[in-house]
Amino acid sequence: MKQKPDIQEPQTPDLSRDSAQEHYGAKLKKRRLRKGVKVALIAVAVVAVGVIAGLAWYLNDVQSRLNKGVDGNLLQALTQQTSKEDPFYMLLLGVDKSEERAESDEYGKDDSYYRSDSIMLARIDPQTPQVTLVSIHRDTLVDLGEHGQQKINAAYSFGGPSYAVDVVSEFAGVPISHYAEIDFDHFAEIVDTLGGIEVDVPIDINDPMAGEPIKAGRQTLNGQQALTLCRSRHAYDNYGDGDLYRAANQRMVIAAICKKILASDTATMTASISKLADSVTTDLSLTDILNLASEMKGINMDTDVYTGMEPTTSSYVNNTWYEICDTDAWRTMMQRVNQGLSPYESADDDPAGDAAGGTTNVKNEGGTAATDSTAGAGSVANTSDDDLKRDQTGTVEVLNAAGVDGLAGRVSQSLATYGWATNAGTAVNHYDTTAVVYFDESQKANAEAVAKALGGEVRVLNGTGTYTDNGADVLVVLGTDMVDYE
Repeated sequence: MKQKPDIQEPQTPDLSRDSAQEHYGAKLKKRRLRKGVKVALIAVAVVAVGVIAGLAWYLNDVQSRLNKGVDGNLLQALTQQTSKEDPFYMLLLGVDKSEERAESDEYGKDDSYYRSDSIMLARIDPQTPQVTLVSIHRDTLVDLGEHGQQKINAAYSFGGPSYAVDVVSEFAGVPISHYAEIDFDHFAEIVDTLGGIEVDVPIDINDPMAGEPIKAGRQTLNGQQALTLCRSRHAYDNYGDGDLYRAANQRMVIAAICKKILASDTATMTASISKLADSVTTDLSLTDILNLASEMKGINMDTDVYTGMEPTTSSYVNNTWYEICDTDAWRTMMQRVNQGLSPYESADDDPAGDAAGGTTNVKNEGGTAATDSTAGAGSVANTSDDDLKRDQTGTVEVLNAAGVDGLAGRVSQSLATYGWATNAGTAVNHYDTTAVVYFDESQKANAEAVAKALGGEVRVLNGTGTYTDNGADVLVVLGTDMVDYE
């Protein structure tokens, strides 16, 4: 007879009433703890999903606002970059679509009623890194095909951003890979969003048509002041072509804005771009902008930004003033820019001098770079007149822009002792800085001699296309820096 296997029955712990309660209470706590951890993890996941969804919405919102107005025609007009590391050109347009204009009968809300107030080519080299800004005169006479001979800023009104890209690309002879449009109506908001920008205002800006007066000197400008500086032409009426000086100041302000943005961290930069998105239209994505900013972090905005302006001369044709491009000089300038050099071979070549645009940086073959904070100063600076001969020839027009009675007469008489035939007059506006201007290269030495006779510390400028040639060989515009002249 088989025996049953010796199976032991499970033993119930011999627990007292208190120990039993403690034993099962511990198990209950563990179950509750595991359940609590699960609930917490679910809550964290829900919050994370919400944050990610909110961030995605935020970034998409910024993206959609940045790309508003960018259509297939514009994307087709842009030339795709062969490599993200290579230098590329970007077209920057400033258009004044103020609410006042949009509601007026003359303009309205359609782009076809607007012309670009500011046209600027930016060459950006992420590897060097460096930026070159070249302004194109908005009144430049060009052939717009079926639209005939027109000012270049009319391209925007005929075909919007895409046509503007085509026209400027052909005119400058460079491929344009990206586009950005700034609405001047919101320009002040851009600067205020950044907490203002630091700019060295070259001269006193007193132009009621542009805004409230601004004193010369290094200072932090708020949005309205920056807009005034970018709009002011008539503050330069006595210097020559106001658009030339205004464009130089626009380049200076753009550089100051970039400097402020690049100095911030990624989070602050993203927040700033979000605030700027309502004022800027571009084909660049938010990611593109942040990546480019990261690559450009090493740039020194005080020394690695080069600026210039298309060389033109003014011409009155069929009751309208146009700017006629000096095609040879323009071709030479753009060849330099393409090579990564500065637009100007020497700071003396900058027609804005030190009256607008700030420092003129120079970079020539071999990578040599130099900075001249008194752009336009002649080679006779800081020399005395002890060896200046008293048998000078030629005519000199002296204009008093300092507001000091008799100043032009005193200077005119003094220059006459050297042999020049002089004439004294009064300038329309008040200025701080004296300039000696020549209009023909054959008179450059003569102008330098005049500057030397005035003490040497006077800027000498080629005034072709920027000053009105009144027939004199040399023009002297006296600023307040000459009030003590004897």
